Amino acid sequence: MNIPSTAAMAAPSAPAGSGAAESLSLSVIGTGYLGATHAVCMAMLGHRVVGIDVDGEKIRSLATGQLPFYEPGLNKLLRRMLDTGRLSFTTDYSAASGADIHFLCVGTPQEPDSPAADLRYLNAALALLAPHLHSDCLVVGKSTVPVGTAQGLTAYLHRNAPAGTHAELAWNPEFLREGHAVEDTLHPDRLVFGAATERARTLLAACYAPIIADGVPVVVTDLATSELVKSAANSYLATKISYINAMAEICEATGADVNQLAAALSYDNRIGGRFLKPGLGFGGGCLPKDIRAFTHRAKELGVGQAVGFLQEVDAINQRRRQRTVDLITEMACGDLTGVHVAVLGAAFKPDSDDIRDAPALDVARMLHQAGAKVTVYDPKAMDNARRSYPELTYAGTLEAAVSGAEIVALLTEWDLFRRADPTTLGALVRLRNIVDGRHALDAEAYRAAGWDYRALGTPNQLPTPVPGQVFTQRGPAWSIRCGTDAPSAELLPAHR
Repeated sequence: MNIPSTAAMAAPSAPAGSGAAESLSLSVIGTGYLGATHAVCMAMLGHRVVGIDVDGEKIRSLATGQLPFYEPGLNKLLRRMLDTGRLSFTTDYSAASGADIHFLCVGTPQEPDSPAADLRYLNAALALLAPHLHSDCLVVGKSTVPVGTAQGLTAYLHRNAPAGTHAELAWNPEFLREGHAVEDTLHPDRLVFGAATERARTLLAACYAPIIADGVPVVVTDLATSELVKSAANSYLATKISYINAMAEICEATGADVNQLAAALSYDNRIGGRFLKPGLGFGGGCLPKDIRAFTHRAKELGVGQAVGFLQEVDAINQRRRQRTVDLITEMACGDLTGVHVAVLGAAFKPDSDDIRDAPALDVARMLHQAGAKVTVYDPKAMDNARRSYPELTYAGTLEAAVSGAEIVALLTEWDLFRRADPTTLGALVRLRNIVDGRHALDAEAYRAAGWDYRALGTPNQLPTPVPGQVFTQRGPAWSIRCGTDAPSAELLPAHR
């Protein structure tokens, strides 16, 4: 395969066989979200793949066809690939011996007491793998790491692998979106190969041959550039999200509407509308820790001022959580004590059960600490949420979560919540107050059904009165808790 060593290519030439994969032997080290997805998808491309992890429980689960996390469509593909015999899982690192390519898919979380990336797990994985590398092979990092990591790992590999310099190292960053991981692996926007030799480039091209044959662009770089790509991409994305949320703060102070502002900006083809979505902000296991690690590494390199703006990007994002709590508190007329708040969403994003740095649960925690009676519901993340936040109350269904609620807060934009009928929900709640933390709902439909609808960065509008529903008003908030002349809760008719 002829792939230039520098430059981006719109459609690099495929090997003989018009895109059919040359069957390679692969090991995937680390079988978490990234590793399990990569192992399954590489088996789908026709390769023989062994997934290796030190977590025996995780390996047993995967080996029996059960994902230890939720990702749409992946469990079915896992079982299919196990049935082909091309995919297996083990805790025995010697199973990697003889593989052509070894993918490092180990997590690099934020250090407990520092914004830096914690590379302990990555270093430990390579230490366990290196003794089994006896012949020519390629070790490929996919984890997000600080620039310069690959250089150090290369030196370690050459010192400790029996194959010495015949065990090469390359970097092939991942760009997975949770909820779309299979699509993003098999049909990515681009492939990035950080490779020092023609042999490494050729092996990577052979591994991804069917994907390249579909016309996916390939960018071949040096190791340092390939390490920077993921950090730079996540930093740009985080900046765009935080920018529109900064504009939401301005809109709240001026009475402007951030949705109308975003719509106007989106027609500028220099800006575009993707991710120009105001709301509660980003979370998860990537964006927050990646921009912090990027900033930390830049400071280590003496160029911290170049990315100093990322600290404000992070701060804007964190402020959205407190501002959401403030908005809910305003709706309760300044006192959350005893207020029944239904929190819809726990995962950091829809189509995932990942609660790492989840804004929804952070808000739920703060509401609970402020004295609210918080009930949480999420279609997939309930078990994870219960383990991490046992102090909260959890409901088994959307209907159970909102029953008797005085304020509903939509904090993760699952389709189930988007599609919910405001009139039907209105019959279940005690008061029709809703805070849309994701700008995911039809505001006019909710107001027409008698809800006091609020969202960050939008002007307050009074709901349409519904027969049999009693409100009192103090300022923009409508609630039985507003004003000294409010009737007692017991005297208010139910919403029917």
